Amino acid sequence: MPFLANTPVEKMTGPYARRWWALLVLCLSLLIVVMANTSLIVAAPDMTTDLGLSSSDLQWVVDGYTVPYAALMLVLGSIGDKYSRRGALIAGLVIFAGGSVMGSLVDETALVIAARAVMGVGAAVVMPATLSLLVASFPRAERAKAITAWTATSGLAIALGPLVAGWLLEDHAWGSTFLINVPIAVLAVVGALALVPPSKAEGMGRIDYVGGLLSIVSVGSLVYAAIEGPHFGWGVGPVTAAVAAGVGLVAFVAWELRHPHPMLNVRKFAERPFSGSMLAVLFFFFGTFGAIYYSTQFLQFVLGYDALDTGVRLLPLAGAVFVGAAATGRLTPKLGMKAMVTTGMVIGTAGVFLLTQVDKGSTYADFLAPMLLLGFAIGLSVSPATDTIMDSFPESELGVGGGANDTALELGGSLGIAILGSLLGTAYRDELADLVGNRLPAAALETAQDSVGGGLAVAQRIAQDPSGGPQQAQAVVDAVNQAFAHGVAQASLIGGIIMAVGTVIVLAVLPGRRAMRDERASGAAEAGREAEHAESANEESTNGEPTTNAESANAKSVR
Repeated sequence: MPFLANTPVEKMTGPYARRWWALLVLCLSLLIVVMANTSLIVAAPDMTTDLGLSSSDLQWVVDGYTVPYAALMLVLGSIGDKYSRRGALIAGLVIFAGGSVMGSLVDETALVIAARAVMGVGAAVVMPATLSLLVASFPRAERAKAITAWTATSGLAIALGPLVAGWLLEDHAWGSTFLINVPIAVLAVVGALALVPPSKAEGMGRIDYVGGLLSIVSVGSLVYAAIEGPHFGWGVGPVTAAVAAGVGLVAFVAWELRHPHPMLNVRKFAERPFSGSMLAVLFFFFGTFGAIYYSTQFLQFVLGYDALDTGVRLLPLAGAVFVGAAATGRLTPKLGMKAMVTTGMVIGTAGVFLLTQVDKGSTYADFLAPMLLLGFAIGLSVSPATDTIMDSFPESELGVGGGANDTALELGGSLGIAILGSLLGTAYRDELADLVGNRLPAAALETAQDSVGGGLAVAQRIAQDPSGGPQQAQAVVDAVNQAFAHGVAQASLIGGIIMAVGTVIVLAVLPGRRAMRDERASGAAEAGREAEHAESANEESTNGEPTTNAESANAKSVR
C-alpha cells in the first residue's frame, strides 16, 4: 500500500479502504481550529496583563479570528470544490500554522490581532474542507456515524482548548498557546497526504465570485456590527456595517437567484429540512457559545480558578458531548432527526435557563449541571442537523455545503458571545454602580465597570492604599462578584428565551419523518438536475464535446 493517498475519490470503484484513518486526520484538523477559539478564553488574563489590553483590544484579539473565519467559509469551500478539497485542507493548515507562529512571536496588540486574523483565514479554509472530504470519502450508510464523530470532536475542542492552554500557562508565557498549534498542524498535513484521498467536484462550472464577494461583505459586516455595536456603542462604524450587511444580503439573494451557477442556491431555503437544520445550528450555538463563554469567566474571576483548573472543570462538558453523540447515533434512525434536533435544543435551552440561578454565592456545582446539559445537547442535536444540511447538496457542492453549515455555526456562536456578552456587561455595570457607585471615585468606578477583571484590579489597588485597606477592598470584591453574577443571570435569561423561541421555530419548520423522506427524494431529484445542468454548462464553457458515460455518471452522482 503506497504511503501517499493518490487515487481520487471520484475514480474509486468502492468505498475508500482507509476512510476511518482519514476521518482521524480530519477530526485532528478540526480540533485545532476550534481550540484556537476556546483556548484564548483562559489565556486572556495573561495577555491582558502582559500587553496592557483594554476591553476593546481584548475583544478584537478574540474576534480578529472570528470575522474572517465566519465571512470566508462559503467562498473558500466553493474554491475547494473546484480545485482540490485536500489541497484546500493542506493550504488552510499551513496558513493557520503560519498565523500561529506569528502570534507566538509578536508583542504588540495590533500584531497579535493580525496574527489571529491570519489564523482565521486558515480556519475558514480548513473547516469546510474537513466536512466536504468526510462526506466525499464515506458511503452514504456510514456518513451519519462519521459526522457524529466530527461533531463530537467540536465538543471535545470546546473543553480541551482551555485545558491545554491552562496546562501550558502553568510554566510558559501566553505565546505558547499559539505555538502548540504548529506541531499539530504539521502532523495533520502529513496525515492528509498519507491518508486523505484527493477529491474535487466533477463537472463544476465557473465559480460565482460575485456571489462569493457579496457573501463575504454580508457575513463579515454582520459579525463586525454585532461585535462592535453592543460592546462599544452604535457609532458610525457599526451602523455602516449593519447597513452594509443588510444591503449585501439583499444583493446576494438577488444575484444568486439570477445566476446560472450560484455560489449558494438560495432556493434551498425553501426546503424545510435544510432551512430548519440551518436555523437549529444557528440558534443552538447562539445560546451555547455565549453561555460557555461567560461561565468560564465566572470560574476564573469570581471563583478564582487558574487557567488549568478552569480547563479541568470544563471536561464534564466534553464527556457529555460524547454521551449525546452515542445516543444520537442509536436513536436518530429510530426516532428521526426532527425528534433528536428539537430534543437537543430543549435540553440546551434548559441548561441556559439553569444559569439564571447563579448568584455571588454560587460554586462550581451550580455550573456543573448546565455544562452537562449543554454538552449532551451538542452531541444529541448537532450531528443530525449537520447530516441533513450536507445531504441537501450534490457531490459537486460539498465544500459549499460544509461552508454553509460552518457559517451558521460560527455566525450563531459569534452573535451569542457578542449579544449575550453585551447584555451581561450592561447588567454588570448598572448593578455595580448601584452597589458601590457612591463609594468609589469616578475614575475607579469607570475602571471597575469596564470588566470584572478591572473591578478586581481596583479592589487590589484599594487594599494596597493606606486610605483604603483590606476591609474596603473586600467590599468592592463582593460587589464585583455580585454584579457579575447578576449579569450572568440576566444574560442567561435572555439567551434562554431566544433559544426557546428558536426551538419553537425549528419545531415548526422541520418536517416529520414521512415528510422528510418526501423532501429528501425531491431534493435528490433536484440535486441530480443541478448536476446535469452543471455538466452541460461545463461542456459549453470548454470545447463543446460530449462527455463519456462515466463522466456523466460522476457528474450526476448524489448522496
